[in-house]
Amino acid sequence: MCDKNCLWPALGSYPFLHASKKGSAPFAWLIGQIQADRPTSGSAAVIGVLFACQIIDQRLGSLFRSVIWNGWPWSSYYIFFQMLKKLKHTAVCLAALVGSITFTSCDRTLMLNDLEAVEDRGELVLLTRNNSACYFEAAHGYAGFEFELARAFAHHLGVKLRTVIVEEEADMVERLLRGEADIAAPGFPFGAPTNRMVNLGPGYLEVHEQVVGRRGGPAILRPEDLNQFQLWVTRNSAGLEQLKVLKDRYDDIRWRTLADRTSEEMLHMVWNESVPLTIVESNVLTLNQRYYPELVVHMNLGEPQQLRWAMHPQSRHLHRAVAQWFAQAGTQETIKGLVSHYYSHLEDFDYVDIARYRRRIFNLLPKYKNYFEGAADHYGLDWQLIAAQSYQESHWNPRAKSFTGVRGMMMLTLETAKTLGLKNRMAVEDSIYAGTRYMARLHRLVGTDVAEPDRTLIALAAYNLGFGHLQDARLLARRMGKPDNTWRSLREVLPLLQQKIYYQTLPHGYARGTEAVQYVDRIRTYYQVLNMAMAPDGMKAVGG
Repeated sequence: MCDKNCLWPALGSYPFLHASKKGSAPFAWLIGQIQADRPTSGSAAVIGVLFACQIIDQRLGSLFRSVIWNGWPWSSYYIFFQMLKKLKHTAVCLAALVGSITFTSCDRTLMLNDLEAVEDRGELVLLTRNNSACYFEAAHGYAGFEFELARAFAHHLGVKLRTVIVEEEADMVERLLRGEADIAAPGFPFGAPTNRMVNLGPGYLEVHEQVVGRRGGPAILRPEDLNQFQLWVTRNSAGLEQLKVLKDRYDDIRWRTLADRTSEEMLHMVWNESVPLTIVESNVLTLNQRYYPELVVHMNLGEPQQLRWAMHPQSRHLHRAVAQWFAQAGTQETIKGLVSHYYSHLEDFDYVDIARYRRRIFNLLPKYKNYFEGAADHYGLDWQLIAAQSYQESHWNPRAKSFTGVRGMMMLTLETAKTLGLKNRMAVEDSIYAGTRYMARLHRLVGTDVAEPDRTLIALAAYNLGFGHLQDARLLARRMGKPDNTWRSLREVLPLLQQKIYYQTLPHGYARGTEAVQYVDRIRTYYQVLNMAMAPDGMKAVGG
């Protein structure tokens, strides 16, 4: 008796079944019969011959890459493809002949469709890029918009997610067509050549291709102004397509492609004045502008486009499952939550404030860095988080004082200072240790049932608002049928504490909930900028 694992676990998971184009009808019909009938007799022989088709297909990899990168003439591709089809059809006919006269002792189903193949092996393989928009290692595990969205889909299927880093669009296409992955999510729109080779899922995030420069750099007011400067771009085919459209109108526009650079690296090169202009996707710029506050958007190129997942063209069942999942109300809520989580705290970007903050990281922070490190180490917290929180509180001014009476580096009230045993709120080291101790206490009170990074974000809100008001917000969330243990949920609920219809029903009454949301958002931004400044080759993030 043979086992399906010793032969071929999933017919639909192999990429040689390119039967969708005109002229491939017999091949498509035969494969459809095989998949529909799910044979058990003669399957081993049929599958063995069909494996030859996969080997033939792998020879197409370099051609696919050339079509995407170099724009080879489609006539050359067509001739080669016709030759390939003849080889395929011969192999299929042989497979059918052998299958008709060969019998095996298998009594199990050997043929699985592409979706069943994913479920059978227990994992969904994702191709994506290593950057702030897609996938990166955060303070509390792996994070990234594309990663978390794909992980939610994998959870829906009941399988694990395995992430493979691939930076180039052409490499992603090649790997998809070789059957090495199930989904590609690069965090940028695919270009037309790719769209013709893959199966695209529904759109889920609108982005623009944007011309980006530096303050004090080239003045770009109109598209024709681009004639005066060379643009430096990555090998993203959608961005290059926009440039080619523009060149049809303005013939002097020129650009240079840097194949070994990412969009984030291009932004850094513009910021440090290595190059004058670049083109990047709006989502990537939004996530990075806080690190490079001097960057400016000169214009959008073309119409907005949607981010979409790419799948193998024969992954019909997986594609249908993806489309159905995106159509669900729960999925739309997930996307809304991810947008809020990764982008909402960046909406109040302040160039002057971030530029000043970056200067103080190098000019002022060294004076207090040892205190932050010592206090955080003592109470088991991240020193960069405490430093970012202190900057939000006092801008690292030991003598800071507000009209409400809070004072010092951590802006503690007199009552809170007394409970912490702090006698002089103006004493730098004592204030930092007391504030860190208070933050650790709130973190502990939030409870271990709240996962990170939500636990830290909720504790920050309690520091600003008071733990009683935080508990009110969690109570209100439960009343409204929302989870009370996620920052996404509490971020929506906290502003309601300012509305009489809600706060009059809560134990602690009115609170400035909107201020608490802004407080947490700004600390997240300060933390990420500080983390980038301290470790330019790596990136962590509180909540991404």
